[in-house]
Amino acid sequence: MKSIKIIAFLLLIVAGTASAQPRNNTKCPFQFLYHFGDAISDTGNSIRVLPSGPLLPPTRSPYGVTFPGSPTGRWSDGRVDVDYVADAVGLPNIVPYLSMNDSRSYDGIIFSVAGSTTLNASFFESRGISVPPYNIPLDTQLNWFRSYLQSNCTNQTECAKRQPSNSAVLFEFSELNDIGYALVQGKSIQEVTNYVPLLVEAQINAAREVIKLGATRVVYTTAAPLGCYPYILTALTTNDTSAYDGLGCLRAVNNIAVKFNSNLTASFLALKAEFPSVNILPADYYATVRLLITLKTPIIGSRRRNPALRTCCGVGGRYNYDSNRFCGSPNVTACSNPNNSIYWDGLHFTQQVYNRVIGIQVLPALLLLGCRPI
Repeated sequence: MKSIKIIAFLLLIVAGTASAQPRNNTKCPFQFLYHFGDAISDTGNSIRVLPSGPLLPPTRSPYGVTFPGSPTGRWSDGRVDVDYVADAVGLPNIVPYLSMNDSRSYDGIIFSVAGSTTLNASFFESRGISVPPYNIPLDTQLNWFRSYLQSNCTNQTECAKRQPSNSAVLFEFSELNDIGYALVQGKSIQEVTNYVPLLVEAQINAAREVIKLGATRVVYTTAAPLGCYPYILTALTTNDTSAYDGLGCLRAVNNIAVKFNSNLTASFLALKAEFPSVNILPADYYATVRLLITLKTPIIGSRRRNPALRTCCGVGGRYNYDSNRFCGSPNVTACSNPNNSIYWDGLHFTQQVYNRVIGIQVLPALLLLGCRPI
């Protein structure tokens, strides 16, 4: 067991180091990237959603402390998932949809918005669940996508470049915000488990639409282990030790993520059968994040006091997380080396985690889409 852990650790180092390097010498059979999702691929949309966006935490230090040294609107100490993806395929000039300038040329457009849900606002309103005012659900992100495709482009080359048939489309709703919001507001495990088919259906319908618009390359990510997030662990803490697994994560919450991932993968396989000429590939966030947590978990210790589950930028409690004193608030500081942490602010990962996940999961998917070194 120990030797397996060491080998896995070495593989992570190699993969992570590789994914951190720009891939401008990579040739892919596509020239553009489109991203739908939440904070793992939001490079600055959330802070541009009025009126609340300009006041959000990632507009303040210590966000961006690792890279580039100041806040960029990313909910991280530095880069996020999509930054590594873009570099890996040699298409680094990607921008948030809300900061787009029609007169410029881009390599990709980000429709993802931190804190966003797969289901729309009316679903949550009907169940008495509050969502952030900057939530831009998947159907709105799709509206942005349609508008972008219909907008004027500067020349024929630019028009051809951004066509869905000449692009890779990524769906990255790995934070499972629909479930997280409901759980921390008191909804039962049984109730939120019933949301799973609706979440899967929404993603599949969205993927089907972009395929019908011409997309032939689709990558989707599984949900991360939601029961390991500090904000969930803090909100749902219990004295029942059997509620926690060997890593200190909440079993029942992770079971929802596992169910979602199983259903999502099965549904994407069915979509592949519906469109056999389309490349549809998964990237497994769940397994990779679990592995990263395992590698940072002490061999001996309480399952409810795993230091790997503590927030880097936060204060208070077992998990260094307090929703009333969030990262970016006065007198809330970050750990000295975010690269040693899994969780940045209790709801999002550090850039080091994104680096590792991309190296292990997303890059192989992109290789299967035909990307090659040159």
